[in-house]
Amino acid sequence: MPIVVNLDVMMARRKISAGDLAERVGITPANLSILKNNKAKAVRFTTLEALCRELDCQPGDLLEYINEESED
Repeated sequence: MPIVVNLDVMMARRKISAGDLAERVGITPANLSILKNNKAKAVRFTTLEALCRELDCQPGDLLEYINEESED
């Protein structure tokens, strides 16, 4: 998938556990894990906003586009 979620990187930089972040954002730890492991098919803007607020970052810090065509 060409969109990569770098949530684990930001969590490590901010030294916050998945459980703490999930609670602060208001999502289940299971849903946070889905995001963290690049298994999500979509993310709500409200969730993205809450993640950015809690991690003190921009959406571009969490989401990255990888051009799969240029990797060939």
